[in-house]
Amino acid sequence: MSSTKKKRGIIEGLAHASTMVMQKFLPDAYIFAVILTIIVFVASMIFTKQGFIGLVGHWGKGVWSLLAFSMQMVLVLVTGHVLALSPPFKKLLDHLSNIPKNPAQGIALVSIISYTACILNWGFGLIIGAIYAKEIARKVKGIDYRLLIASAYSGFVLWHAGFSGSVPLVIAGGDLSATGGSLTEAVPVSQTLFSSYNIFIVVGMWILLPIINVLMHPKNEEDVFIIDPNLIKEEVGVKKISKEEFKNMTPAEKLENGCFVNYVLAVLGFAYIVYYFASSGKFDLNLNIVNLIFLMLGVLLHKTPRSLIDAFGEAAKGAAGIILQFPLYAGIMGMMTGANAETGLSLAHVISNFFVHVSTVKTFPLFTFLSAGIVNLFVPSGGGQWVVQGPIMMPAGAEIGVDAAKVAMCIAYGDSWTNMIQPFWALPALGLAKLGARDIMGYTLIVLIVSGLVIGAGVFFL
Repeated sequence: MSSTKKKRGIIEGLAHASTMVMQKFLPDAYIFAVILTIIVFVASMIFTKQGFIGLVGHWGKGVWSLLAFSMQMVLVLVTGHVLALSPPFKKLLDHLSNIPKNPAQGIALVSIISYTACILNWGFGLIIGAIYAKEIARKVKGIDYRLLIASAYSGFVLWHAGFSGSVPLVIAGGDLSATGGSLTEAVPVSQTLFSSYNIFIVVGMWILLPIINVLMHPKNEEDVFIIDPNLIKEEVGVKKISKEEFKNMTPAEKLENGCFVNYVLAVLGFAYIVYYFASSGKFDLNLNIVNLIFLMLGVLLHKTPRSLIDAFGEAAKGAAGIILQFPLYAGIMGMMTGANAETGLSLAHVISNFFVHVSTVKTFPLFTFLSAGIVNLFVPSGGGQWVVQGPIMMPAGAEIGVDAAKVAMCIAYGDSWTNMIQPFWALPALGLAKLGARDIMGYTLIVLIVSGLVIGAGVFFL
């Protein structure tokens, strides 16, 4: 006797339809980056009146402008993965993955942990959510793997409203170079991160995100994408060596399979980490220090150089997408910000100016948010976007009479919001999960719509 097929709810139905569309029409993330390159190239020729050679020059100068950042992102992925492969961390993840007993609990828990971690620090949250999601996929029966990874990535939707948000921290630190002269003194985080509208937005999404993600989970078994646990099983493990085997090794082999080298390096690394926080006088958890903490924890917990080397070899396989695509996005950024030598106009200026011209005092924050969301599709870098839009939107807001802190936060919201349909930042999570962008973007599109309504309400009414 066949079971009755359950009717899809509204959210589940939208997610199903969105996923089907993405599966059919969203190309691989690399092709998506090439298509964006073509769009920006043609749009720049039309709207900024720049010639072919001029734009080729902007593209070429931009291609290698993110090399340092690309390496940082590779290390976010690799060091996080290496840490997850260490025996103690595996035991911890194994314990935590036993908490959810059904798909709804698994989706909700991943959503909450990922979102909370991204609010605390975006680099940490970006990788922890995906690692935890993989463990849950191996334990919870009947859970949709694509939605699980999408839920892990969806926590990134409001990273710029959290404690590692580059825009609020930059203006709080007194760096006003990108404000076009509209600010003359630092803006404390009490006016940005701890403002009423930001608290409303952050808390609102903390409540809504797990609910929306759970509602998207298919009710019918035939709709559920279940992953074979063997396909995501980590092959690297620590080989136990007996005392007799260790005794018969060569001196070089003993160094590789002993703990001395790793422990010495770990002492040096953690000594610097303590010194860094003590000397800085603040809890500045930037990307470099996060990577160093991950690296040193991996060194310490893997104990032996051989275990660490094998884990790095396994983890590095997932970094291919970052290595291939980041130069393309750097080239796109070069064209977006590259200005016509005669008029001084760049495509980013054109987009921002359009929204400035159609705004009023009431709608300016909302239009700033929307324009930042559009620009983020082509310049998916918080710091890069601030440099592009800050000098345009901040003076315009001051001229209209809009609070400067709110304008800055609206740029920040837009920068993180459209990451839900931009594969750029999803690459580390996708590399870990062994999925493609089309596998999760149908779900994150729904998150984009819901979060857009919450953010829009916050900046418009509060």
